[in-house]
Amino acid sequence: MAFKEEIYNNFVQDFSIILRQKIIDLEISNLIFLCIGTDRIIGDSFGPLVGYKLKYLFRKEKNIKVIGHLENTVSSYNIIKVIDYINNKYKNYFLIAIDAALSNKTELGKIIVSKNALNVGSGFNKNKLYVGNMSIKGIVSKDLKNAKHNFKILQNTPLNLIMTMADCVAQGICDVINV
Repeated sequence: MAFKEEIYNNFVQDFSIILRQKIIDLEISNLIFLCIGTDRIIGDSFGPLVGYKLKYLFRKEKNIKVIGHLENTVSSYNIIKVIDYINNKYKNYFLIAIDAALSNKTELGKIIVSKNALNVGSGFNKNKLYVGNMSIKGIVSKDLKNAKHNFKILQNTPLNLIMTMADCVAQGICDVINV
């Protein structure tokens, strides 16, 4: 494994527990991973990289959908259309939103699994839009509380950090779902 085993184990444990709690009494036809971000900014490429890896790992699964990857990104510019598409195409779905995040603390490289929806674009002071039945956030940098500075710091995030986190999340999701 290219990622740290402790980070991987914590992620798998958190993801497994929260996913099971959230879906225990639901009838789900499709499990959808909505991977948010852009391939044009290294720090914001976490979501599309996870999507790229999940798309390959689940290529034979008919009821697992991956929306947002390197070939077709989902960002604040098209997310409303993507959500409308999902709502019109799929019934009884469970959506897991995945995105890069900034943190006030020194949590660089931490992967946070939440039972709550994801607040898209909060690092850039965008309008509040919450998506997902649960969410996964990869902490890629410190939140400087200024959209212009946050944009600059995301452009200079080490690609190795993003790739390592994306590997951890994609493999962890695959391992939990295939159990």
